[in-house]
Amino acid sequence: MSNPMIPPPKAESSLSFTQGLLLGQLSIVFILGAFIKFFIFGDPPSPDVTAAVRATERRSRSLAHKRSLLSLRSSQRHPSQSLNKKRSSVLRNPPPLTTTTILSKTYYNVDGHQPESLDWFNVLVAQTIAQFRSDAQHDDAILTSLTKALNGTSRPDFLDEIKITEISLGEDFPIFSNCRVIPVDEDGLTLGKDGGGGRDQGRLQARMDVDLSDFITLALETKLLLNYPKPLVAVLPVALAVSVVRFSGTLSISFIPGGPTNATTLAFSFLDDYRLDFSIRSLVGSRSRLQDVPKIAQLVEARLHTWFDERCVEPRFQHIELPSLWPRKKNTRGGEDAPSEPASISRAKGKEIERDLREEARREIEAEARAKADRDRLEQEGIRWRRRARGEEYAMPGSMPGLNMNIT
Repeated sequence: MSNPMIPPPKAESSLSFTQGLLLGQLSIVFILGAFIKFFIFGDPPSPDVTAAVRATERRSRSLAHKRSLLSLRSSQRHPSQSLNKKRSSVLRNPPPLTTTTILSKTYYNVDGHQPESLDWFNVLVAQTIAQFRSDAQHDDAILTSLTKALNGTSRPDFLDEIKITEISLGEDFPIFSNCRVIPVDEDGLTLGKDGGGGRDQGRLQARMDVDLSDFITLALETKLLLNYPKPLVAVLPVALAVSVVRFSGTLSISFIPGGPTNATTLAFSFLDDYRLDFSIRSLVGSRSRLQDVPKIAQLVEARLHTWFDERCVEPRFQHIELPSLWPRKKNTRGGEDAPSEPASISRAKGKEIERDLREEARREIEAEARAKADRDRLEQEGIRWRRRARGEEYAMPGSMPGLNMNIT
């Protein structure tokens, strides 16, 4: 019969301390290997799948924005009251100019007009881009500007100085096509055929397809700095090269009329159906280098798409203030009165040339005045000597009549 006061013997652990330590180490190695294999070196999704997912997300954001605008309009409909200001009776008040009036006077039917090709516009854009590339090569202007922008005050502490190793502005040009004009409201929403009088309250917007297949590259290198627990504990060299391979989308351009206090602006943006493809190459490390890490390429590409979406993809847009189009004398160039200057001469250079011309003209006038004075002096001396040779009497200017001087 067992004694109840004696505790039962404890069961011995089936695993020793060494076996537990080895099992823990193997688990950590297994988890770390799986992380490196599937997270760092995992196969990225195909570009078509990634583009489709991004297009769906952008489309859902655009639809949500449009629904919010429509709901806001339905809940807040208040007639706007404008102050009637007294106008001059000399300047005739033109009739109210609406979108329908502009379309009728320009013979443009938005419902039946065929999309237009923009061959002439492509030539002008190509010339502009070619001049931009030529100016960027002069004195390494683009290299200096980009280096200054990348190493500005916004650079984080864990990044060393960023050096640009390659810049390529491409060789091809964007092709614009399929241009059409549509009426939109003040928020940029398209007005349908049954818009009725709503079209008169909106503005006109030109939409055109744009396609670019080129290789625009920016390559740079830097170092990742680990400053904890003390500065420069570890340094990891990183090299990155980003190339724009393909861009296709729909560009929308419209003029936003101004008023007495604000200027007219040119607004442009891209619709949410664009396609932007990158080619990203990376190199991490100094001795044991990791080349073309897929996860780094995905992070950089996602960051670039976010940057582009937040700036010029609907409902966001970029606007440029336009100067006054009224012709002014100070903006006139060319003609006989004012000889035209080459376009490459800057304003400062033109002022310097004008100053040199004025200085040269002043020197010529002074030289002519001195030469005339010398001729007059020589002529007076010649007359004096001729009179002396003939023995004529010489009277001092202003002398009394009858008073002669004998010059001996």
